[in-house]
Amino acid sequence: MAKAKSAFVCTECGAEYRKWQGQCSSCQEWNTLSEVRLSSPARTGSAATGAGRGGYSGSLSREVVDLANVDLSEVPRLSSTFAEFDRVLGGGLVPGSAVLLGGHPGAGKSTLLLQTACKLAQQRRVLYVTGEESLSQVAMRAHRLQLPTQGLKMLAETSVETILAVAERERPEVLIIDSIQTMHLEDISSAPGGVAQVRESAAALTRFAKQGSTVLLLVGHVTKDGTLAGPKVLEHMIDASLLLEGGADSRFRTLRGQKNRFGAVNELGVFAMLEHGMKEVKNPSAIFLSRQQEQASGSLVMVVWEGTRPILVEVQALLDESALGNPRRVAVGLDANRLSMLLAVLHRHGGLFTGDQDVFLNVVGGVKVLETSADLAVLLAVVSSLQGRPLARELVVFGEVGLSGEIRPVPSGQERIVEAAKHGFTRAIVPRGNAPKTSPPGMEVVPVDKLSEALEVL
Repeated sequence: MAKAKSAFVCTECGAEYRKWQGQCSSCQEWNTLSEVRLSSPARTGSAATGAGRGGYSGSLSREVVDLANVDLSEVPRLSSTFAEFDRVLGGGLVPGSAVLLGGHPGAGKSTLLLQTACKLAQQRRVLYVTGEESLSQVAMRAHRLQLPTQGLKMLAETSVETILAVAERERPEVLIIDSIQTMHLEDISSAPGGVAQVRESAAALTRFAKQGSTVLLLVGHVTKDGTLAGPKVLEHMIDASLLLEGGADSRFRTLRGQKNRFGAVNELGVFAMLEHGMKEVKNPSAIFLSRQQEQASGSLVMVVWEGTRPILVEVQALLDESALGNPRRVAVGLDANRLSMLLAVLHRHGGLFTGDQDVFLNVVGGVKVLETSADLAVLLAVVSSLQGRPLARELVVFGEVGLSGEIRPVPSGQERIVEAAKHGFTRAIVPRGNAPKTSPPGMEVVPVDKLSEALEVL
């Protein structure tokens, strides 16, 4: 009998090694290598010849094709029945694609997919496979959410071989697996949720989806540090990776695209968790701008760009005299290292010293700002809190701050100004490179080149 082949895969970066070693040479992490069976003795013969085994793309083509002769006819997308979900996906579900939906426990992954499945089942063939809950539990949730259950095919199973046999018979247009960590293959000896099981189970399901033009939706768990559980190679073999975020104390959920082969990355969709399930928020700026009537110092509105649209969010800064030798720098929703850099720029080019102050920064609504357009708004909020001087409620700010104190332009500047004008803002401090030739009606645009100019405008 032929010996089963195996390799050692790093769970952090997906690098493979022939032998076990304590440290991964690629990501420098320790004790992250796990053994993965590449093939079983029963399938060694077919694997050696290439028969019966395709790649992650579904099949292996043995013919060389000229790129100019590839058919460019656009594949029609399927609507998920949620406009925000379709936005993050890049326009809808693509037949033959594999989408991974991750998130913390209680974020609403199963709720969102169950709502999507029940609505899609009224027009499409949908198969919902549950490996964590019983069929009665899923039915109770659907009844509580008042969802239409007629036409939705359900299966409670964790064996990938059985799931593929049922899917071959039913031929669904949409296949939902909840969750990939509970799936297992019979010829792999490791327990469900291990590196080998997650990797091979996802590969088998993805191969089936691409061969039959089925939309595959996988639910994935998230570890304590917020990363997707399982091997990193799982994110390489899928077409889109989405992360559903939301705190236990907030009824709002944000769906962010981390990888998308069919649309823009870092697209953001906003949902509200209500009594009857997830409801999409079509105007996110309205919920992030629920400000108090009395304006306080350290509060300012900025315009950030998420995917393909601008969103207005409020940033708050609080400075307090520090009793410690090393003042604290705390940033929620922003990069703490960038905050320290901006404070140094404020001291050097703005003449304001914050070395003896504890600085606390917060982006209202739980939004995570990943771009540099928030630099100028952060510094002006810090100055407002330091001087105890409230800023005007009608003021909106955006712009990147360089190390020499210059204000650099940011992408889609005019679209940001127009969005701010729609929400009633009448004054904007922007980089000179983003100043429009004609300002929107009722909007005063103040262009600045240096940080010192922005401080003088205040």
